Amino acid sequence: MFPYFELFGRVVGSYAVCSVMGMMVCAAVGTRLGARYKVSFEELLLYMVAIVLGLLAGGHILFGLTHLEELVKLLGSLGSLSGKEILAGLGTVFGGMVFYGGFLGGAAALWFYVGAHKKHSRWVLFDLYGALIPLFHTFGRVGCFLGGCCYGREGSWGFVVHGNPLVPEINDVRRIPVPLLEAACNLCIFFLLLYLYQRGRQKGRIVFWYMVIYAPVRFVLEFFRGDAVRGIWWGLSTSQWISILLFITGIAFLGRFGRRKQNITGVITNQ
Repeated sequence: MFPYFELFGRVVGSYAVCSVMGMMVCAAVGTRLGARYKVSFEELLLYMVAIVLGLLAGGHILFGLTHLEELVKLLGSLGSLSGKEILAGLGTVFGGMVFYGGFLGGAAALWFYVGAHKKHSRWVLFDLYGALIPLFHTFGRVGCFLGGCCYGREGSWGFVVHGNPLVPEINDVRRIPVPLLEAACNLCIFFLLLYLYQRGRQKGRIVFWYMVIYAPVRFVLEFFRGDAVRGIWWGLSTSQWISILLFITGIAFLGRFGRRKQNITGVITNQ
Protein backbone atom coordinates (compact mmCIF):
# COMPACT_ATOMS: atom_id res chain seq x y z
CA MET A 1 0.00 0.00 0.00
CA PHE A 2 0.98 3.64 -0.39
CA PRO A 3 -0.81 5.53 2.42
CA TYR A 4 1.28 8.63 1.82
CA PHE A 5 3.37 10.13 -0.94
CA GLU A 6 5.22 13.37 -1.44
CA LEU A 7 3.75 16.10 -3.63
CA PHE A 8 5.53 19.44 -4.09
CA GLY A 9 7.54 18.78 -0.95
CA ARG A 10 4.52 17.91 1.18
CA VAL A 11 3.29 14.56 2.45
CA VAL A 12 -0.18 13.85 1.07
CA GLY A 13 -2.56 11.03 1.97
CA SER A 14 -3.47 8.69 -0.90
CA TYR A 15 -7.09 8.45 0.23
CA ALA A 16 -7.49 12.24 0.18
CA VAL A 17 -6.02 12.44 -3.31
CA CYS A 18 -8.32 9.69 -4.60
CA SER A 19 -11.34 11.40 -3.01
CA VAL A 20 -10.49 14.74 -4.62
CA MET A 21 -10.01 13.02 -7.98
CA GLY A 22 -13.38 11.31 -7.53
CA MET A 23 -15.10 14.61 -6.83
CA MET A 24 -13.51 16.22 -9.88
CA VAL A 25 -14.58 13.38 -12.16
CA CYS A 26 -18.10 13.41 -10.67
CA ALA A 27 -18.31 17.17 -11.22
CA ALA A 28 -17.34 16.74 -14.89
CA VAL A 29 -19.72 13.83 -15.50
CA GLY A 30 -22.49 15.42 -13.42
CA THR A 31 -22.30 18.63 -15.46
CA ARG A 32 -22.97 16.68 -18.65
CA LEU A 33 -25.78 14.63 -17.10
CA GLY A 34 -27.35 17.63 -15.37
CA ALA A 35 -27.53 19.62 -18.60
CA ARG A 36 -30.66 17.63 -19.49
CA TYR A 37 -32.46 19.29 -16.56
CA LYS A 38 -30.67 22.65 -16.86
CA VAL A 39 -28.49 22.13 -13.79
CA SER A 40 -25.52 24.42 -14.36
CA PHE A 41 -21.94 23.66 -13.33
CA GLU A 42 -22.06 26.33 -10.61
CA GLU A 43 -25.30 24.91 -9.19
CA LEU A 44 -23.89 21.41 -9.29
CA LEU A 45 -20.86 22.54 -7.29
CA LEU A 46 -23.12 24.00 -4.61
CA TYR A 47 -25.09 20.77 -4.42
CA MET A 48 -21.82 18.86 -4.17
CA VAL A 49 -20.64 21.08 -1.30
CA ALA A 50 -23.84 20.29 0.60
CA ILE A 51 -23.42 16.57 -0.15
CA VAL A 52 -19.77 16.53 0.96
CA LEU A 53 -20.64 18.24 4.25
CA GLY A 54 -23.42 15.74 4.86
CA LEU A 55 -21.19 12.88 3.78
CA LEU A 56 -18.45 13.84 6.23
CA ALA A 57 -20.88 14.33 9.10
CA GLY A 58 -22.81 11.12 8.44
CA GLY A 59 -19.69 9.02 7.87
CA HIS A 60 -18.06 10.13 11.13
CA ILE A 61 -21.28 9.80 13.16
CA LEU A 62 -21.91 6.23 12.01
CA PHE A 63 -18.26 5.36 12.70
CA GLY A 64 -18.76 6.68 16.23
CA LEU A 65 -21.90 4.56 16.64
CA THR A 66 -19.84 1.47 15.84
CA HIS A 67 -17.63 2.45 18.80
CA LEU A 68 -20.40 2.84 21.36
CA GLU A 69 -18.46 1.11 24.13
CA GLU A 70 -15.54 3.51 23.78
CA LEU A 71 -17.95 6.47 23.63
CA VAL A 72 -19.77 5.35 26.79
CA LYS A 73 -16.45 4.92 28.62
CA LEU A 74 -15.34 8.36 27.48
CA LEU A 75 -18.57 10.01 28.62
CA GLY A 76 -18.40 8.18 31.93
CA SER A 77 -14.93 9.55 32.70
CA LEU A 78 -15.40 13.16 31.58
CA GLY A 79 -14.90 14.48 35.10
CA SER A 80 -11.43 12.98 35.40
CA LEU A 81 -10.11 14.00 31.97
CA SER A 82 -8.58 17.21 30.74
CA GLY A 83 -9.99 19.06 27.74
CA LYS A 84 -7.11 17.81 25.60
CA GLU A 85 -7.75 14.21 26.62
CA ILE A 86 -11.47 14.56 25.87
CA LEU A 87 -10.74 15.92 22.39
CA ALA A 88 -8.27 13.09 21.77
CA GLY A 89 -10.86 10.55 22.89
CA LEU A 90 -13.54 12.02 20.64
CA GLY A 91 -11.04 11.99 17.80
CA THR A 92 -10.53 8.27 18.33
CA VAL A 93 -14.23 7.48 18.59
CA PHE A 94 -15.32 9.59 15.62
CA GLY A 95 -12.03 9.66 13.73
CA GLY A 96 -12.92 7.17 10.99
CA MET A 97 -15.73 7.04 8.47
CA VAL A 98 -18.31 4.48 7.40
CA PHE A 99 -19.48 4.72 3.79
CA TYR A 100 -23.15 4.09 4.51
CA GLY A 101 -23.17 6.92 7.03
CA GLY A 102 -21.70 9.17 4.35
CA PHE A 103 -24.25 8.04 1.79
CA LEU A 104 -27.18 8.69 4.14
CA GLY A 105 -25.68 11.95 5.40
CA GLY A 106 -25.11 13.17 1.85
CA ALA A 107 -28.66 12.23 0.88
CA ALA A 108 -30.09 14.09 3.90
CA ALA A 109 -28.00 17.19 3.15
CA LEU A 110 -29.08 17.15 -0.49
CA TRP A 111 -32.74 16.74 0.46
CA PHE A 112 -32.72 19.76 2.79
CA TYR A 113 -30.54 21.93 0.54
CA VAL A 114 -32.71 21.32 -2.54
CA GLY A 115 -35.79 22.06 -0.43
CA ALA A 116 -34.32 25.40 0.62
CA HIS A 117 -32.97 26.21 -2.84
CA LYS A 118 -36.26 25.33 -4.59
CA LYS A 119 -34.93 25.62 -8.12
CA HIS A 120 -34.75 21.97 -9.21
CA SER A 121 -36.86 18.96 -8.37
CA ARG A 122 -35.52 16.80 -5.55
CA TRP A 123 -35.93 13.72 -7.73
CA VAL A 124 -33.87 15.28 -10.54
CA LEU A 125 -31.00 15.84 -8.12
CA PHE A 126 -31.42 12.43 -6.49
CA ASP A 127 -31.20 10.83 -9.93
CA LEU A 128 -27.84 12.54 -10.32
CA TYR A 129 -26.82 11.57 -6.78
CA GLY A 130 -27.74 7.93 -7.35
CA ALA A 131 -25.87 7.80 -10.64
CA LEU A 132 -22.70 9.52 -9.40
CA ILE A 133 -22.26 8.04 -5.92
CA PRO A 134 -20.90 4.69 -7.21
CA LEU A 135 -18.46 6.60 -9.44
CA PHE A 136 -17.16 8.57 -6.46
CA HIS A 137 -17.13 5.40 -4.36
CA THR A 138 -14.91 3.73 -6.97
CA PHE A 139 -12.18 6.31 -6.37
CA GLY A 140 -12.76 6.13 -2.62
CA ARG A 141 -12.22 2.38 -2.50
CA VAL A 142 -9.02 2.67 -4.51
CA GLY A 143 -7.91 5.19 -1.88
CA CYS A 144 -8.87 2.72 0.87
CA PHE A 145 -6.73 0.05 -0.79
CA LEU A 146 -3.74 2.36 -1.11
CA GLY A 147 -4.10 3.61 2.46
CA GLY A 148 -4.72 0.18 3.96
CA CYS A 149 -7.61 1.40 6.15
CA CYS A 150 -9.89 -1.29 4.67
CA TYR A 151 -8.57 -4.71 3.84
CA GLY A 152 -9.67 -8.27 3.24
CA ARG A 153 -9.26 -11.50 5.12
CA GLU A 154 -6.19 -13.65 4.85
CA GLY A 155 -6.36 -15.75 1.70
CA SER A 156 -4.48 -17.92 -0.74
CA TRP A 157 -4.59 -15.10 -3.30
CA GLY A 158 -4.33 -11.34 -3.15
CA PHE A 159 -1.64 -8.90 -2.08
CA VAL A 160 1.08 -8.97 0.54
CA VAL A 161 1.85 -5.57 2.09
CA HIS A 162 5.18 -4.62 3.65
CA GLY A 163 5.88 -1.68 5.89
CA ASN A 164 2.44 -0.05 6.16
CA PRO A 165 2.83 2.30 9.18
CA LEU A 166 -0.88 3.07 9.55
CA VAL A 167 -2.18 -0.50 9.83
CA PRO A 168 0.76 -2.72 10.86
CA GLU A 169 -1.45 -5.81 11.29
CA ILE A 170 -1.84 -6.14 7.51
CA ASN A 171 1.91 -6.28 6.90
CA ASP A 172 3.46 -9.50 5.56
CA VAL A 173 0.09 -11.27 5.28
CA ARG A 174 -1.55 -12.19 1.98
CA ARG A 175 -5.01 -10.66 1.95
CA ILE A 176 -7.97 -10.63 -0.44
CA PRO A 177 -8.13 -7.16 -2.10
CA VAL A 178 -11.71 -6.44 -1.07
CA PRO A 179 -11.44 -2.65 -1.65
CA LEU A 180 -10.38 -3.24 -5.26
CA LEU A 181 -13.18 -5.77 -5.77
CA GLU A 182 -15.67 -3.25 -4.43
CA ALA A 183 -14.18 -0.51 -6.62
CA ALA A 184 -14.69 -2.73 -9.69
CA CYS A 185 -18.29 -3.49 -8.63
CA ASN A 186 -19.00 0.20 -8.08
CA LEU A 187 -17.68 1.06 -11.52
CA CYS A 188 -19.97 -1.56 -13.09
CA ILE A 189 -22.92 -0.19 -11.08
CA PHE A 190 -22.11 3.31 -12.30
CA PHE A 191 -22.22 2.28 -15.97
CA LEU A 192 -25.48 0.39 -15.41
CA LEU A 193 -27.11 3.37 -13.69
CA LEU A 194 -25.69 5.70 -16.34
CA TYR A 195 -27.46 3.57 -18.96
CA LEU A 196 -30.75 3.77 -17.02
CA TYR A 197 -30.32 7.52 -16.52
CA GLN A 198 -29.66 8.22 -20.18
CA ARG A 199 -32.63 6.14 -21.31
CA GLY A 200 -34.83 8.48 -19.29
CA ARG A 201 -37.38 5.82 -18.33
CA GLN A 202 -36.43 5.66 -14.66
CA LYS A 203 -36.87 9.28 -13.63
CA GLY A 204 -36.89 9.67 -9.87
CA ARG A 205 -35.85 6.06 -9.36
CA ILE A 206 -32.10 5.98 -10.03
CA VAL A 207 -31.13 6.33 -6.36
CA PHE A 208 -33.46 3.45 -5.45
CA TRP A 209 -31.97 1.29 -8.19
CA TYR A 210 -28.59 2.10 -6.67
CA MET A 211 -29.78 0.87 -3.27
CA VAL A 212 -31.18 -2.35 -4.72
CA ILE A 213 -28.03 -3.13 -6.72
CA TYR A 214 -25.28 -1.99 -4.35
CA ALA A 215 -26.75 -3.34 -1.10
CA PRO A 216 -26.41 -7.06 -2.04
CA VAL A 217 -22.88 -6.44 -3.34
CA ARG A 218 -21.87 -4.80 -0.06
CA PHE A 219 -23.63 -7.50 1.97
CA VAL A 220 -21.60 -10.26 0.30
CA LEU A 221 -18.26 -8.41 0.32
CA GLU A 222 -18.59 -7.78 4.06
CA PHE A 223 -17.97 -11.51 4.65
CA PHE A 224 -14.52 -11.10 3.09
CA ARG A 225 -13.50 -8.01 5.05
CA GLY A 226 -10.60 -8.49 7.43
CA ASP A 227 -10.54 -5.21 9.35
CA ALA A 228 -11.57 -5.83 12.92
CA VAL A 229 -13.95 -2.88 13.42
CA ARG A 230 -17.08 -4.15 11.70
CA GLY A 231 -19.65 -3.48 14.43
CA ILE A 232 -20.91 -7.08 14.58
CA TRP A 233 -24.56 -7.38 15.65
CA TRP A 234 -26.13 -10.85 15.84
CA GLY A 235 -23.62 -12.30 13.41
CA LEU A 236 -23.84 -9.49 10.82
CA SER A 237 -21.85 -6.29 10.53
CA THR A 238 -23.34 -2.82 10.82
CA SER A 239 -23.03 -2.36 7.05
CA GLN A 240 -24.80 -5.66 6.39
CA TRP A 241 -27.78 -4.62 8.50
CA ILE A 242 -27.89 -1.27 6.71
CA SER A 243 -27.63 -3.12 3.38
CA ILE A 244 -30.72 -5.12 4.28
CA LEU A 245 -32.66 -1.99 5.23
CA LEU A 246 -31.60 -0.09 2.10
CA PHE A 247 -32.43 -3.03 -0.15
CA ILE A 248 -35.93 -3.28 1.35
CA THR A 249 -36.37 0.50 1.07
CA GLY A 250 -35.26 0.48 -2.57
CA ILE A 251 -37.60 -2.38 -3.47
CA ALA A 252 -40.50 -0.66 -1.69
CA PHE A 253 -40.02 2.65 -3.51
CA LEU A 254 -39.49 0.99 -6.89
CA GLY A 255 -42.69 -0.94 -6.34
CA ARG A 256 -44.49 2.23 -5.34
CA PHE A 257 -43.32 4.01 -8.51
CA GLY A 258 -44.37 0.99 -10.57
CA ARG A 259 -47.88 0.95 -9.10
CA ARG A 260 -48.22 4.69 -9.66
CA LYS A 261 -47.26 4.26 -13.32
CA GLN A 262 -49.78 1.43 -13.73
CA ASN A 263 -52.52 3.55 -12.16
CA ILE A 264 -51.76 6.46 -14.49
CA THR A 265 -51.75 4.13 -17.50
CA GLY A 266 -55.06 2.65 -16.38
CA VAL A 267 -56.68 6.04 -16.07
CA ILE A 268 -55.52 7.04 -19.54
CA THR A 269 -56.77 3.75 -21.03
CA ASN A 270 -60.18 4.05 -19.37
CA GLN A 271 -60.63 7.54 -20.71
